[in-house]
Order: sequence, then structure tokens, then C-alpha cells
Amino acid sequence: MGLHADRVCGRQRTLLMKMGVCGCCGALRPRYKRLVDNIFPEDPEVRAHSQSQDGLVKANMEKLTFYALSAPEKLDRIGAYLSERLSRDVARHRYGYVCMAMEALDQLLMACHCQSINLFVESFLTMVRKLLEADKPNLQILGTNSFVKFANIEEDTPSYHRSYDFFVSRFSEMCHSSYEDPDIRTKSPSPVTDKESPVELTERCFRELLGRAVYGNIKNAVKPVLMHLDNHSLWEGKQFAVRCFKIIMYSIQSQHSHLVIQQLLGHLDANSKNSARVRAGIVEVIAEAAVIEASGSIGPTVLEVFNTLLKQLRLSVDFELTGSYDSFGNIGSKVIKIHEERQLQEAVIKTIGSFANTLPTYQRSEVMLFIIGKIPVPGMYPALGSPNTGIEGSRMIQIMLLKSLLQVTAGFKSTNILTALPTSFLDPLLSFTLMEDAEIRLLVLDILISIIDRHDNRHKFSPVRIISDISVLKLKVDKCSRQDNLFMKKHSQRLYRHIYLACKEESSSLWHFESKFTLLALMCVELANEEVVGDLIRLALALQDLALFDDALPVYNRCAIHALSAAYLNLISQLTTVPTFCQHVHEVIESRKKEHSFLLPEDVLTETSNIPEKLEKVEGEVLFVQAKIAEMLGGSGYNTERLATPYIPQISDEDRLSKRKSIGDTVSLQLEMESRQSPEKEQRSTAEQITFETLKQAIVDSVNVEELEKERRRQVVERFQNAPFEEIAAHCGARASLLQSKLNQIFEITIRPPPSPSGSVGNGHGRTRSIPVYEMKFPDLCVY
Repeated sequence: MGLHADRVCGRQRTLLMKMGVCGCCGALRPRYKRLVDNIFPEDPEVRAHSQSQDGLVKANMEKLTFYALSAPEKLDRIGAYLSERLSRDVARHRYGYVCMAMEALDQLLMACHCQSINLFVESFLTMVRKLLEADKPNLQILGTNSFVKFANIEEDTPSYHRSYDFFVSRFSEMCHSSYEDPDIRTKSPSPVTDKESPVELTERCFRELLGRAVYGNIKNAVKPVLMHLDNHSLWEGKQFAVRCFKIIMYSIQSQHSHLVIQQLLGHLDANSKNSARVRAGIVEVIAEAAVIEASGSIGPTVLEVFNTLLKQLRLSVDFELTGSYDSFGNIGSKVIKIHEERQLQEAVIKTIGSFANTLPTYQRSEVMLFIIGKIPVPGMYPALGSPNTGIEGSRMIQIMLLKSLLQVTAGFKSTNILTALPTSFLDPLLSFTLMEDAEIRLLVLDILISIIDRHDNRHKFSPVRIISDISVLKLKVDKCSRQDNLFMKKHSQRLYRHIYLACKEESSSLWHFESKFTLLALMCVELANEEVVGDLIRLALALQDLALFDDALPVYNRCAIHALSAAYLNLISQLTTVPTFCQHVHEVIESRKKEHSFLLPEDVLTETSNIPEKLEKVEGEVLFVQAKIAEMLGGSGYNTERLATPYIPQISDEDRLSKRKSIGDTVSLQLEMESRQSPEKEQRSTAEQITFETLKQAIVDSVNVEELEKERRRQVVERFQNAPFEEIAAHCGARASLLQSKLNQIFEITIRPPPSPSGSVGNGHGRTRSIPVYEMKFPDLCVY
């Protein structure tokens, strides 16, 4: 009946207008307007004190709600009319009517769930916006309360045409309100205000907002946070920034976490020339966020994190050495605080380590290769210095990146040492053991120790000391695997050589000798088979000879090498469990304790060493005898010939690439072919004894060979410049014929006619028996 009456009234109004009748007759107004007008009393103040008036308003509100539910197509008109009345009441400062209009809107919004509600929502949001734009705090609170109710409505389908940019901006602005009344300034619209503080409520809303974010909205959610931290200088305090991004990382969906890391990395790059404290704050946030991301999904940001952090290390070194954020040092640029740059560098290195510890083994190996590829390597990159910082800058970069690499390798446990230390990683790493810088050499030793120590034994070998019974160390020893044997067969000689040459460095300190002993001990515990044990014993005896005969070394270094050799032979003798070997080592140590205690680690490898001013000739019972040890171990199955051969390190291209340029730095010209051959298959020839005359003759011969080669090349060039073309063609043709004849000879030897199914083969001169496959003689190169 109501709808029929409304249609009748509409027809009557149209008829009267055609007849020229104009007026404000209430009976002719649309019904939805009359229902809306009826919910507003003549005086809102009377309603507040009159129960009958209040009851009438509620009854009229129920009629309006029932009408809206019955005719949902009228919702947009109802909303537009309410919005029109509210705008007029706000302009006339009739705030009682404003409150009633919002109350009606809220009830209609909560009651009407239909597809037409989208049109009504537009009017509702327009009215909320009008209230938020008002300068009255009470109106702003009223609009905020209504918006919260609207936000809690669960809609069936999302409405992408709505825009909430204004509300986000306005609510953010209201958070910084400076209204004089603190009660109004801190009022919250939450119904649980008494239980939650504004901080708790804000965090809850923040978490809920991020939890609803999808792939395309992550950046929009994080960007305002970054701007807020920038504008209020909150990176320097770190705690607030870290707290914010912990909330973000734990609230968003795990598969989207790498997007947050990417934004942080981009923000760090954007602040590359900001103060060190700001950059350090961003780095610490990345550290916390990256760890959370790694525990969830490892996205494509793994190497990107390390690349950005290593880039920041390089920039920090440049800033520290140039003293300016401007590479050209222009006047007016910001002043660098060196101690802050050092703190930033430490924070970056710590972040690299903390993130690497969350990665699986295979990814950590990739990161190790990635970092080693960033380090300027002597010989591979001759121009080490950058245009702004020179050689000192490259040295600092090497140290920083090696420290980062040490952090990555800390706690690294790889079951396959062959993949953990590939040639592409080991070659550049070992090249640093020949550098003059003592800090760089120590870092390399520690990196090797971290990788080889797979059973946490390293701390049991420090400090270096003579242990009468190594069982107290409770070493964890596993049988050497096939991969370990392959690794030592491939790389052991280079490791021995670098350890030997590192002992020749005059700048070595107590920490270097401790690290060398730990590395040697771990090689014996982790990677030793019978052949490796023999080589390690030979290496220890070669170190003893180095301390005996290299008078150029300082007294401390010679005593330290003697002590290192004694402590290591004491350890390895007990690991081999050969009684006679152990007895010999024990006797030598006891002899040293009587008059030569400065050759033992307890007196030398301590912070307060006790060594003589000059090292007299060491001989007799205080020395380990290689012939005796070889004889003792020979009875237990060890290769006597190999043990009796003194260890002399091989020559390598690294000697030419390193700082050593003179022949005096080259240890020997002997090539140890036994390291590449199996002792069970071939007889070994006695190593040639190298004398001064041999070296002199080698130098003279090499000079003569070079002169002859130069003369031959000069003649060839002269012939091709001056000889006629026919002569040159004939010469080249003769060489080609010679080559072809040799190839023909090879083909005649190797090629045989294939067997035929009939059991015979034709060769043009008759029939011969076919050779069965199992009787055919194949060349060695064709047999797998």
C-alpha cells in the first residue's frame, strides 16, 4: 500500500505541475523525504529530555528503516537527501540535527545489506568527509566513530571504485593533533577504550591493516612508514623503527615479505649520502627484517641483500678516507664522523652474518662465492686502488669483505668439503696468505678454520700447549669420507705450501701462530688419511728446518715455529697411536724443557713470551729427526720412502702474482711429482739435490734459451717480410704435407674395418675373417 500511495502522490504532483500549480504542500513530497524529515524533531534538545519525544523519533526511524528494506532502490535517494540535510545543518551550526543524521545513517548502513548499498555508501562517505573537514573536534570524533562502524561491515564483494586516500591522509593528520584539551586530543573511537591504550589500539589496527594487504598493496602500506621514520628522524633511535618493521614482517603474508626487504634496500640506497647514524639504523632494520623473511620464504632477495650491504661497505670506506659524502670534496658538503662510519661498518658486517646464519648450506656457499668475487685479489685485479681512495681504500675494502666472509662462514657445517671449498673460492682466498698485511692473513686463516671445523673442535686447540694425553680434549673425529679424500688429493699440496710460506712472514704475531696450529690440527682431525698424515708430519719437520736455517727471520718467529712444530708433532703422534713415534716426540719435548724451554709453546706462544735475545745454534736431542720418524712409522704400514723425503713446497704462479719478485723468495725449484702419482703404482725417483751451482746454471741456461728464441722469431718475421710469395707458399705447403702424413699414419694404426654380420669383411683383395667385438683392440683414448 505504501508503494502504491507513493506512486499515486507522484502522479498527482506531476499533474499539478502541468496545471501550473506550485507550492510546498507536504502531502505532495516524495515519501522517502517525508520519512527522513519525520526522524528529526522540531527541537533536538527536547528529545534529550522527553521520553515521549524520543520514542516518537525511534518509531519514525523504524519506519524509515522498514521502507529502505522494502524499497532498496530508494537507498541512494535517501542517502543523498540525508547528506543534503547534514551539510545544511553543519553550515548552520545545528549540531544536534547533525548527530541525528549520522545516527540515522549508521542504522541504515548496518541494517541494509544488499547490492544497492554501494550507492548509499558514496553518500555516507561524503557525509563522513564533511564532518572530518569541520574544525570542531566533536564533529571529527563523530565522523570517525561512523567510519569505524562502516569499516567493520563485511561486504560480499570488494568495491574497487571507492577511494580512501582522503581518509588515510586525514586520519594520519589527526594523529598529530595539537588541540589544547588533552582529553579531546587523545579520545579514541574504540568501544574498548577503557581496556586499550592508544598505543595498543594503534598497533592492533596496524597489524589488521597489514594482514589484509595483498601483493599489489604491500608497497603502499610500507611507503608511509618509511616517510614517517624519515620525517621524524626515527632511524637514529633504531628501537622504534625495528619495532615497526617487526610488526610489518609478522603481520603480512609470508610470501610477500621479500617486497618489504626490497623497499628497505631501495631506501638504504636512497639514503647513501645521509649520515652514518641514519644508514646504520636502516641496516639494523634490514637485519631484523631479513632474518624474519629467511625463516619464512627465501625470495629472490638473498643476493640482493648482500649486494646492497657490500655496496654500503665500499661507500662507507670511501666516505671515511675522503672525509666527505661528496666524491669531489666540494665546500659545504657534510662533515664525516669517522667513529660513526666505523660503527656503520660493524653494523653492516653483523647484519651480513646474522642473515647468512638463517640460510641453508647451499645458499650460504653461493653467498661465500659471491663475496669472494667482490674482493680485489692481488694479481687478478692489478689496479687495486679506486680513483678516490687509492691503495689504502682497497686494503680497507679487502679487510671489510674478509670480515664479512668470516661472519658468513661462522657456524658453517658442510658435509662435503669439496663443494664447500671449490677451486673458484679457494684460489683467491689462498692468495691473501701471501700478502704483507698481517690482519688480512689472520682473517684468511680464521675463514679456513671456520669452514674445515665441522665438529666444533677449534676451541679445543687454543691456547697452543703440549698435552700429555689428548683424550682430555674429547675430540670429535669421524672417518674421512670419499669427498674429503678427493679434496685433499686435489688441494692438499697448495694448503701445505701456503701454510709453510705464511710461517716465513716476519709480521706474524701470537694470533697467527695459534691460528696456524689450529688449522693444522683440524686438517689432521677432519681430513686426514694415511697419506695426508705422512705429508703433515713432513710439513711439521720442514717448519723445524725453516726455523733452523732461515737466519733472516726474527728470533721470536724462529722460536714460535719451533714451538708450533713441537706442539703439532705431539698431537699427531698421539693420533697415529704408534708407540715408538710417541716416545721419540716425548723425549725431544723433555729435552727442551731442561735447557731450551723457549722452543716450547708454553714459553713462546703466550702474550708475555720468554725468549732469548739471540738464538744460538739448535742441535742434538732437542730436534726431531726425520729418519727416525720414518723408520718408526714404516713399521706401522706408512710409506717409508715418502716420509724420508724432505718436504719442499712447489712453485706456483701465485708466487709471481704476489709481492715476492726476487729469486731469493722462491723456496725451491723442485717439482714434487709424488703428490700427483699413486705410491702403490709407480716407483719414485729420489729428489734432485738443489745447490747454488744448480741454480746459477739454471739462470744462465734460461737466459741463453730466451736469446735463442728471440733470434728465431726475428728470422721468421724477417722471412715473411722480405721473401717472395712463392717461397712462403711452398714453405707452408711443405709443413701442411708433413702434418697430413703424420695424421695418415695415426689413422692407419687406429682405424680397423667394422665387423660384418656375415662373419667376413671385404677389403678389395679378398675376404678375411671378421674380428669379434670382444677381441677388437681399441685405442686407450676410446676406452672409458
